[in-house]
Amino acid sequence: MVRTPDSNAGEKRAAGEAAAGMVRDGMVLGLGTGSTVAWTIKKIGEMVEEGMEVLGVPTSYQAQELAIAAGIPLTSLDQDPVLDLAIDGADEIAKDLTAIKGGGAAHAREKVVAASARWFVIVADSSKYVDSLSHPVPVEVLPIAGRLASRRIEELGGSPQIRQAKMKDGPVITDNGNFVIDADFGRIEDPGGLAARLSEIPGVVEHGIFENVNELVVVIDGAVKTFRRE
Repeated sequence: MVRTPDSNAGEKRAAGEAAAGMVRDGMVLGLGTGSTVAWTIKKIGEMVEEGMEVLGVPTSYQAQELAIAAGIPLTSLDQDPVLDLAIDGADEIAKDLTAIKGGGAAHAREKVVAASARWFVIVADSSKYVDSLSHPVPVEVLPIAGRLASRRIEELGGSPQIRQAKMKDGPVITDNGNFVIDADFGRIEDPGGLAARLSEIPGVVEHGIFENVNELVVVIDGAVKTFRRE
């Protein structure tokens, strides 16, 4: 496949819209965050306009605003604690369907929504699909725990960097009022083990390693393909 500057944009749309085909009338959906799943949300909005009845639980302010603009009725996990389907994007996803998320600093809520769903689907373009994970792991931490978490991440062999905001001075603040540390471990040989060790650090709210992906919708060589966890 010859890649052009618009290749990823086209792949994102193709993967995102294909995932919307999994939605059925009456479902309660987890609506993820990111540029690929934004196409899913828009497509679901078109399905709602055509008469489909669904409810959505957004994972972030961005997802909420997209869903409202698309005309998708919203609910919450308090009202609907078990979701039929959650669809989200990823910063990177390996062939074993272990993923890294959190580029939009929404991974704590994304993980809660994903864990509340009967079926969790990732949508991705080909650039996100890799043999093994190596993307920096976003780690949401309480502000008071920033230095402690950074030291512990270094002890685990990582290089921590508190994510800085682009349009304001200071760090990025999550929807939960916390900081995000981007922890670079290079190639991650044992995602599950690293996930467990990161979770043990005091003050860590959530990390971006996702081990519960049921299905991947990805564009490879110009075609939409799906993979399910064995």
